[in-house]
Amino acid sequence: MIAPPTDPRLAVFPSELGWIALVGAGELLCRLSFGHRGPDAAVAALGPGLVEAAVEAAVEGEWEPGLIDRLRAYAAGEPVDFGDVAIDQRHLSPFARRVIHCCRRIPYGRTMSYGDLAAAAGSPRAARAVGNCMAGNRTPLVVPCHRVVAAHGRLGRFSAPGGTRTKRRLLAMEAQ
Repeated sequence: MIAPPTDPRLAVFPSELGWIALVGAGELLCRLSFGHRGPDAAVAALGPGLVEAAVEAAVEGEWEPGLIDRLRAYAAGEPVDFGDVAIDQRHLSPFARRVIHCCRRIPYGRTMSYGDLAAAAGSPRAARAVGNCMAGNRTPLVVPCHRVVAAHGRLGRFSAPGGTRTKRRLLAMEAQ
C-alpha cells in the first residue's frame, strides 16, 4: 500500500454540481469526488486505501481555497482550466501517467475518443486500457475524463454519480 500523504486536508463544499469533497496534501490534490446529495456521501465516495487514511488524519479546513473557488466556478458553468493543479500520481503506472497527462490537455468544450487518447499517449492500440484508466480517475474535473468519449462520438461510460447523464450534462455545460 502506498503511504498516505503527509498533512492531509479535507475540504467538503456544495456546488452547482452537488457536493464536492477533496483531499489534498502539501501541493498535491489526492482525491476528488463530486455530484453528491450531501457532504457525507461526497466524503464516502473518496474511496478506500490512500484516502481512507488521509480522511482519518485530515484536518477540515482550507486546503487550496483558490482551487475550491475554481471548482465552484466550473460547476456554475464558467470555463476553468485546471491544468496547473498538481495531482498525486504515485499510484499510476507509466502508461496511466501518460494517459492522464494527455487527458489534461483536452481543451474545455472539446472531446477526444478513447482511441485517439491512446494514440496521443503513445499506445494507439490501447483504447480499452485508456477506458480503465479513466474509470479509475481519482481526480475527476481536474483530470477531465468526461471529455473522453467512445468511437463515433458516443458518450461511453462515466463513473461519477448520475453516470452518462452527468457526463452529458458536463459536456453540454462546456459546449455553451
